Amino acid sequence: MTVTPMTSVVAARPVGWTRNEPTTATQHLLQLMRTGATDRAIARELDVSLRTLNRRIARLQTLLGVQSRFQLGALAAELEWLTVAPPRASGE
Repeated sequence: MTVTPMTSVVAARPVGWTRNEPTTATQHLLQLMRTGATDRAIARELDVSLRTLNRRIARLQTLLGVQSRFQLGALAAELEWLTVAPPRASGE
């Protein structure tokens, strides 16, 4: 088994790096994954099929060049993708 340090992945910019990420949908998905909810519960919350959920997760793994969900979560945290901006007060 080959172990890739996460810092080298971040420094080299992930494979499919895009400035459009993280989208609000990506952040929501990552937040749900962070809770430890089952795939079925996450799919239900996002109102998508289990297959669509798995495709979205696989797309994120490819985008960031990671092989596991653990790596996805660790790299998302390192990239500060799990930080959600507070909602703006009305009238701003």
